[in-house]
Amino acid sequence: MVLRVIFRAVIMGPPGSGKGTVSERIMKSFGMKHLSSGDVLRTNMKAKTEVGLLVKSYIDQGQLVPDDVITRLILHDLKDLEQCSSLLDGFPRTVTQAECLDKVYKIDTVLNLNVPFETIKERLTSRWIHPGSGRVYNINFNPPKIPGLDDVTGEPLIQRNDDKPETVTRRLKSYETQTRPVLEYYRNKGVLETFTGTETNKIWPQIHTFLCSKTSG
Repeated sequence: MVLRVIFRAVIMGPPGSGKGTVSERIMKSFGMKHLSSGDVLRTNMKAKTEVGLLVKSYIDQGQLVPDDVITRLILHDLKDLEQCSSLLDGFPRTVTQAECLDKVYKIDTVLNLNVPFETIKERLTSRWIHPGSGRVYNINFNPPKIPGLDDVTGEPLIQRNDDKPETVTRRLKSYETQTRPVLEYYRNKGVLETFTGTETNKIWPQIHTFLCSKTSG
């Protein structure tokens, strides 16, 4: 289904909520262009653009990239998508960013993936990788044949720092604190739609039905 009208959406959800999978399905089903703030930042840093170097200097110092820098980057890339329906991912992260976005584009809907923190924690902390090859195992869905060892080489598996329980808890709390005001901002504007569940495959049909109803006609 390709949309006849230009439709702009934002997707929000904590790390490990299935946002990447849902975004891919939205692109495939509705022909929307996906713009991820993480991808934009990485591309600019890799290309060593003026803004990319500025972003890198903040990240290297362990600081948050200021609102105006991120906003400038995203709005610049959105200009290329003015004639397409688009899905923003990872932006806006603050009310200031949301207000700047509103001045330039009308956001039709904000899709909020509300997955219980316990589910996400279990999902992320179950991941182990083989450092040599990058092979990923999940203790619940795709466990190694011998616990703690890679199937191919028999070498020990490791858990990335990002997937350690204490790091996951910290990331989730930080996400909640940072995005609560943004969700409230969009709720007050009447464009926030929250989808709750523990499995992406069960949340997806609700999102699909909702987007069909919003974009038909």
